[in-house]
Amino acid sequence: MTSIPVAELKPGFKIVNHVYSPLGGLLLQKGKVLLPRDLDILSAFLIQEVEIEKSPASAKNSQAASPAPETGNQSQAASTKSDAAHPEAELSLSVSALHQEYDRMLHLTKSAFQSVLAADLPIYELRRQLEALTGQMKHYKVLTFTPRNMNEYDYLYHNAILSSMTSYLLAQWYGLPQKDWMQVAFAGLLHDIGNTKVDPRIFYNPDTLSESEAEEMRMHTTYGYKQLRKTSAINEGVRLTALQHHEKMDGSGYPFHLTGDKIHIYARIVAVADIFHAMTLNRRYRKAQSPYLVLEQIKSEAFGKLDPSIVQTFVEKVTQFHNGMKVRLNNDMTGEIVFSDRNHPTRPMVSVNGEIINLMQDTSLYIEEVLS
Repeated sequence: MTSIPVAELKPGFKIVNHVYSPLGGLLLQKGKVLLPRDLDILSAFLIQEVEIEKSPASAKNSQAASPAPETGNQSQAASTKSDAAHPEAELSLSVSALHQEYDRMLHLTKSAFQSVLAADLPIYELRRQLEALTGQMKHYKVLTFTPRNMNEYDYLYHNAILSSMTSYLLAQWYGLPQKDWMQVAFAGLLHDIGNTKVDPRIFYNPDTLSESEAEEMRMHTTYGYKQLRKTSAINEGVRLTALQHHEKMDGSGYPFHLTGDKIHIYARIVAVADIFHAMTLNRRYRKAQSPYLVLEQIKSEAFGKLDPSIVQTFVEKVTQFHNGMKVRLNNDMTGEIVFSDRNHPTRPMVSVNGEIINLMQDTSLYIEEVLS
């Protein structure tokens, strides 16, 4: 183990201890084999020195002392290439399975919503398909998942399914008992079902609504609760979510101006998921917004409007695994996230053409689109 100045580091060195920023954020994990961009990060944070596994000389000598036979190298390279290709193919198949279950859920949800005024909800069919969909949840990435067959006129159904999936995860992240996870998923799926009773000319109106039209739109919460009262296999939290998902922590919401803990925990979870997907889905009258900008807006909404502890959990969880993500900035430059500060996860450091851009410092720039 050798401590070495950052200026003398070379790609390929392996660090033996965590490296932290001056403010305590984790820059590089121990055991990391340094890449050229890692050297840029260390320099950008003015790190003076790090501990590596071997000195440059010993690492060089070690490499020179034990050359592998050419045939072995070729065999090992072929094996490595094969092993590397296999996980990618497996991931592709898994993502495809997620999309298949999502498409089945979309078809069933459309059918259920369109017939709910004349027939009972097919709640057991919906539950079976929800279980199939949540069985693929480990492949669902909130910030990057995009439905394959996105029709702007199907916004209501896409928002329902995505809110269901995200609420299911958020219930886990927030520490709700496992018995609540599927019920929270139902709460997300059915929270806007009252919109099926709203006049379509009002629901799809892209212009500013009159006061009477706005009041009719607000009635969807009451309509939804009444529709779900006759539905079995869901608990009262699901019904209350339909009624309360537009309530605000400071009492400024509707329909009853409830505050704080008077709003059911399911409704507080679904409210966060609903707002996120409402703003990141394309609609007839509004283009989808950047998920990172939406996260910033949701964080600002947490002061008095949304449950701040749920918002904090949501933002931390959806951003913590995204180093290496390809993104497009609002100046149309593309790059890769190389470091995300846990205190400012929506403003990471992005490597663009070999240059590190710190979005915390350059506030005129932000992530416009997540590419992969």
